[in-house]
Amino acid sequence: MTGAAIRLERASMAEPVVAPLEREGDLRVLAATFEEAAAGRGGIALVSGEAGIGKTTFVDHFLATRGRRARVLKGNCDALFTPSPLGPLHDIARQTRGRLLAQLEGEAPRGAIFSTMLDLLSDGAQASLLVIEDMHWADEATLDLIKFLGRRIAQAKVLVILTYRDDEIDAHNHLRMVLGELATARGAVRIELARLTIQAVRTLIGDRAFDAGVLHRQTSGNPFFVTEVLADARRGIPKSVRAAVLARVARLGTDGRRLMEAAAVVGSRMDQAMLERILGGKLEGLAECIKLGLLEAPGHAIAFRHELVRDAVLSDLDPGRCRELNRSALEGLRATRSGRGDLAQLAHFAEQAGERAALLEFGPAAARAAACVGAHRAAAAQYRRVLALAGDLAPSERAKIVEAYAEQCAIVDELPEASRARREAIELWRQAGDRLKEGENLSALAWPLVRSGHNAAAEEASQRAIEILESMPPTRELAGAYRMQAHLRMLEREREAAVRWGGKAIDLARRFDDDATIAAAEMVVGSAILVAGDEGGLPHLNRSIALARKAGLDDLVGLVYLNMGSSYGEQYQFPKAEAVLAEGIAYAGVCDLDHARHYMRAWLALTRFYQGRWGEAGDIAGPLAECCNVAAISRIMALVAVGRVRARSGAPGANAALDEALDLALQTDTLQRLAPVRAARAEAAWLEGDRGRVLAEAAAVYELAKSHQHPWHSGELAFWLWRAGSTDAAPSWGAPPFLRQIEGNWRCAAEAWAALGCPYEQARALADGDEPARLAALEIFDQLGATPAAARLRQKMRSDGLRHIPRGPRASTRQNPFGLTRREMDILNCLGDGLSNRRIATQLHVSPKTIDHHVSSVLAKLGAATRGEAARIAGEHRLLTKDGEAAAAK
Repeated sequence: MTGAAIRLERASMAEPVVAPLEREGDLRVLAATFEEAAAGRGGIALVSGEAGIGKTTFVDHFLATRGRRARVLKGNCDALFTPSPLGPLHDIARQTRGRLLAQLEGEAPRGAIFSTMLDLLSDGAQASLLVIEDMHWADEATLDLIKFLGRRIAQAKVLVILTYRDDEIDAHNHLRMVLGELATARGAVRIELARLTIQAVRTLIGDRAFDAGVLHRQTSGNPFFVTEVLADARRGIPKSVRAAVLARVARLGTDGRRLMEAAAVVGSRMDQAMLERILGGKLEGLAECIKLGLLEAPGHAIAFRHELVRDAVLSDLDPGRCRELNRSALEGLRATRSGRGDLAQLAHFAEQAGERAALLEFGPAAARAAACVGAHRAAAAQYRRVLALAGDLAPSERAKIVEAYAEQCAIVDELPEASRARREAIELWRQAGDRLKEGENLSALAWPLVRSGHNAAAEEASQRAIEILESMPPTRELAGAYRMQAHLRMLEREREAAVRWGGKAIDLARRFDDDATIAAAEMVVGSAILVAGDEGGLPHLNRSIALARKAGLDDLVGLVYLNMGSSYGEQYQFPKAEAVLAEGIAYAGVCDLDHARHYMRAWLALTRFYQGRWGEAGDIAGPLAECCNVAAISRIMALVAVGRVRARSGAPGANAALDEALDLALQTDTLQRLAPVRAARAEAAWLEGDRGRVLAEAAAVYELAKSHQHPWHSGELAFWLWRAGSTDAAPSWGAPPFLRQIEGNWRCAAEAWAALGCPYEQARALADGDEPARLAALEIFDQLGATPAAARLRQKMRSDGLRHIPRGPRASTRQNPFGLTRREMDILNCLGDGLSNRRIATQLHVSPKTIDHHVSSVLAKLGAATRGEAARIAGEHRLLTKDGEAAAAK
């Protein structure tokens, strides 16, 4: 079993002895990853485990044995309610000094700070080890830094080691998505530290008078808990880690307890001078705390031996004493602050001390500093804590804070809260009598509403904004409101109205030299034209990109790519969609535009789906569909991709995904969302043999599609109505491939689908043809893993009296409930072991490219969106055995 380097303490609690117990395998994995990095193939090691499992000790042991060959940079994330933006980077800057520290203490833009950090890691011939601990407390800017580095170190001599508590990931969706992205990168390894076995506990006990079985059972093999108990054998085995720590704290004298309480309030690590200020003099009791193994004193700093020690002390602190200590900490830090890096801590101390004036001073400043470096979640949290104590401010003063809070919430996709805050700001500006700001915020309200799928409410807000702003002399705010109305019309696929409103926005914005609004309006006009199938929209989109790049509007450039790619996809021009989306996703990755990147990835998944690359589609769409902190519009399209892959492959979970997609799409009440969902649900019903449900799903949105004269949506819905037995004539302007098949011209339909690069649709058309065509369809279905369609076709061929029907996959595959071959079962077992494609290729002695194809096939047949989901499905169906042999393929 794997394990971590366990830190044992002598009875005197003096210098620790480090003994690696049950961590040899994990250390070998980390060492191999470092060797790859030292050779110029940068990597990332994700070290996870519960609190007290020994992550820090494991990493420290590795650094002690391997770190001498590299430059080591180490930082920690803060355990504050609202962490300091880029806290680990501040730790590293204090180690290195120079340009990075100057940028962090100044007003340098985030891009410059990130680039400096990358230069610092990549500078020189020596390898670099970057260690960031406690990522479960990471602020958004730190997560963005990790993404930034992760995308750029592939050819550098850099190993990034991240530690985090895996039992806290579910509460941090953003962290889960970042870790998921990093885990799939080349050169990434996961190291999940396990609890100690009873044999390890027996080794730690040595000759002490403990029953190993009892100690292992009551501590569950948690290394920190075990060592806490063994450190004070006289007290028996406490019921919890907290009890074990507090038992040791109880042995402190008065000075030691005062110091522990003050240190717990300040944080996991602190400067000695800071602690002296809070305590009003020398650090009496520090030596006693160190001797008992509660604190450590590296250099001029003081640190808790483990965060669990600090947690226990804080939980036992009297509320009044806590406020008093926070007040002292606030005054101490106020007197010694050196830059904007201290603002988050000042706001934290002010809040905990109940110091309203100080919170109003430092909270907004901390929020602005956080937003400046891209820590938008931290910025929103800072504004939120300020607003809780700002109820009696004048309407205009509170409105400024609420407005800024709404903007930060919208950026991080906290859309319901962004909408609520915008409404509050609108009411406050109304009370203040500022009609211009009221109209501006009404227009801004439409954006989070439409992204949440509340299109009708967005329309109402937009119309009210225009009404208010048109009652005053022309302003740039009115131009912005016109642009928003144009955007809403484009989303409704109302080309003429979108072009008209966009033109008004451009004309008015030019009077104020408002390039940002001009660029946004050009994007909307171009998108409205392109999504209607007219490439005359491209000049507008190109002008938008040129203006946006010149003005440094990265988010707008991302939106242009988003609209171009999804427009091509909606028109079934998948090669063009793929090219634009790939370029846009790369751009969004470089600029960390997650909102645009999520939506483009959802559409890339749909593109892969139509191209017959179902495994890739599931890999891309699965994480987006599973994460509730992604905008509704992105999740709808991702859920459609997941649902359709599962339906066509016959895997479980198709209806669940499409039910969720429908719930979200119904909120929008728009063709753009409803048509893809209803068409997917109609197909799923057809594959299940439920004609009545096919008819109901297609009919639900067919009239809306026809009213917009959308050829592709109308064509597909007409196709499913025809399949279900409807005699209604399809519109003559519908998409030709669908119309040709409805007309009975299966050959022409198949040729059209082949030209579009849609193999499943091609086979579906061929299945309506003669015997050679049906045989060709069967071959395509079998290659794709389209089990339901292949089964239906074979049944129809048999009922028509045809002979010599290919039996499909061989017997061993048919015996498998998902139609997996023996080789695919080998692959599935490797996925269950958490192996990367590269490691699977090595283990099975084949090329990584071959493994890529096999993995895609396995995911498609299981209907799994991710590798983890494939392993879960395999476990549920008992497809795997402990010895690694494929149960169903024996």
